[in-house]
Amino acid sequence: MTASEDITLVKNAIHNPGEPRHFMRIVPAGEPRSASVGGTVIAQSAEAVVVKEVGLDLYDHVTYFPRADVNMNALVRVGKTTHCPLKGNTEYFDLVVDGERIAEAAWSYVDTIDVAADLRGLVAFDTTKVLVA
Repeated sequence: MTASEDITLVKNAIHNPGEPRHFMRIVPAGEPRSASVGGTVIAQSAEAVVVKEVGLDLYDHVTYFPRADVNMNALVRVGKTTHCPLKGNTEYFDLVVDGERIAEAAWSYVDTIDVAADLRGLVAFDTTKVLVA
């Protein structure tokens, strides 16, 4: 067992190198997932993964979809980027559905740290704006 595993007691967790109490697991969703707005399906996949993360709080699980299973024509890249020391660098997207533009409704990790490479290029949706089920 590594020192990080001793701290968190979570098997197969990925740890923030600067803060071992910040960690996550990336697991298969286990069943097909979809993302939709007002009944319009934006993403649907049997290959989605779920990130279970603990940091300053217990965060809601986030579903990430392979781009091949996302209607990328509905996403418009915006200038916002963020950095997570556990995952890497993101790019953000507005979502356009039935002529309505929903600001910063999706993001994707385009430059991940090595241990989070499984997230590279996958797309997640803000569940306050998009129904993920």
